[in-house]
Parts: sequence; structure tokens; C-alpha cells
Amino acid sequence: MKSGGNTNTKLILVHPYIQKQTSSNRLWLLAFVSFFTIAFLLTLLYTTDTIISSKNSSVVSSVANSAVSNTPTSQLPTSAINALLHYASRSNDSFHMSYGEMKSISDVLRRCAPPCNLLVFGLTHETLLWKSLNHNGRTVYIEENRYYAAYFEEIHPEIEVFDVQYTTKAREARELVSAVKEAARNECRPVQNLLFSDCKLGLNDLPNHVYDLDWDVILVDGPRGDGGDVPGRMSSIFTAAVLARSKKSGGNHKTHVFVHDYYREIERLCGDEFLCRENLVESNDMLAHYLLERMDKNSTHFCRDRKKRPASPSA
Repeated sequence: MKSGGNTNTKLILVHPYIQKQTSSNRLWLLAFVSFFTIAFLLTLLYTTDTIISSKNSSVVSSVANSAVSNTPTSQLPTSAINALLHYASRSNDSFHMSYGEMKSISDVLRRCAPPCNLLVFGLTHETLLWKSLNHNGRTVYIEENRYYAAYFEEIHPEIEVFDVQYTTKAREARELVSAVKEAARNECRPVQNLLFSDCKLGLNDLPNHVYDLDWDVILVDGPRGDGGDVPGRMSSIFTAAVLARSKKSGGNHKTHVFVHDYYREIERLCGDEFLCRENLVESNDMLAHYLLERMDKNSTHFCRDRKKRPASPSA
């Protein structure tokens, strides 16, 4: 017999184990989130401290480097200079200077008050030596071969070199010297800015700062001068003489000028006419050392009265 009441009613029972499991999962999730939150905060704090420390270190390093760069550089130790001269003079290159010649120039550079300005005509075996010995000054080179100048500057970027095109020929030396002497009151006067000069022996196509700088030491070891068709050193010696006498007022008013290969006729001729025997400090067959003083801008003679000059150069 079937009952007439509702027989679809269902009873749902929740077991206590399920409630405990749900609560446990929530606790693990909370612990997991808390762990990563704390880890994130600790990482953030550590990173911030590191950045601040790094910035402080950079500031200290910058200040230290600035202090070092502002400290005047001292001259090379005597032992280092002697070592450089020794090894340079022992080269197998047959065209290098002797130890005595290099030492004469080195001694002047050592006494030169920093910053010393050194101008060198010619890239030679000793080029890197002069740059090293004048390490706390400025050294500029003038070279006749533009390709060699570019090549040398590429492999030695610390070297400052400029090329110049000489228009003279060694076989014309005496004619050119005579023409300059006749024009000594005009375009070939001993005191002038060669940048605007029309003198036949004046180099007027160098960078402006070469004419603006007051040179303490000038070495003439170029261009080539051992043949009739080579440029000869008339222009480089004349230019050195004008630069030395045209120094601006103030500071050191004297310039040391060295002429290498002094045994040759052109070097002696131009040395006598433009650098003058009364300024000759010492000389031998290979190297002459002159000491020139600044001249008045109205001067028209390179040398004093020829009758008052000594008959022969001092040894």
C-alpha cells in the first residue's frame, strides 16, 4: 500500500572531517602568502640599501679621482729617464741619436717648468721618447709626409702630429736665405704671426694654436735635408727662430732651440743666419743648442752686429 505523503525529502549530513580540512587549507594559504610578503619586503629593503651604498661609493670614488687629477704630476724619476735614454740609444736603427745628444735635450726638458711646451719638426726614432720625457707638458710634432703622420697618429693616438707641405728645395737654400735677409724688414721680419706671413721660408699653414702657444723647447729634426731635391730644413729653422722671438709678454721669455744633423751645410747656414752664433750654447757635429730670447715687435734683424759675433761656435 502506497503512502500519499512526500517521499522525495533528502537528508544531507556534513562530516566534521571536511570542516577541519577546509580550515587547514586556509591556514596553509595564509602562511604561504605571509611568507612571500615578508620575503618581498626584506628583498626590497636590501636592494634599497645596496643602491644607496653604491651611490655613496660612487661619490667617494669620484671625489678621490678628482683629487688625484687635480694633483700636479711630478717629473719622471731620474732612474726612469736614464733607462729611457739608455734603451733608445741602443737601438739597431742607424738613424737614431746618440746617448749624448738625447741627454742634452733631456736635461733641458727636465729643467723646463711644467707645463712645458715642446715643438718637434719631424717624426723620428725618438718621437715616443720626447713625448715620454715631456709627460707633464704638451708635445706637438710637424711632419712632411701626410700619410706617415696619419699612420703614426693611428697607432699612437696619444701623439699630436700635423702634416705640412714644404715648397722649398735644398739646392735653393742659399738663394732663399738671401731673399729672406733682404725682406727682414717686411714679410720676413723676426717677430710676426706666421699665420699671416708671405715670407718664402715661413710656414703659414699650421693649426692656429701652433702660432699662439709659447714654445719652451723646439727641436728641428725634419724635414729631409740630405739631397738637392728634398725640402731641406730652411723653413723649419726659420719658423723656429720666429716662434721663439715672437713669444707673448709675460712668463718665460727664452726658448731652447735644438738643430739636429748640424754637420750639414744648410743646418749651419740657417743656424748662423736665423738662430745666430751669439745664442749658441753648445754644439758638435750632430747637434746644436741655441737659447733665444723674445724680441721687440719692431725688430728687423735676427742677429746682432755680425762684427760682434764670436768667430767660432762655443764647444
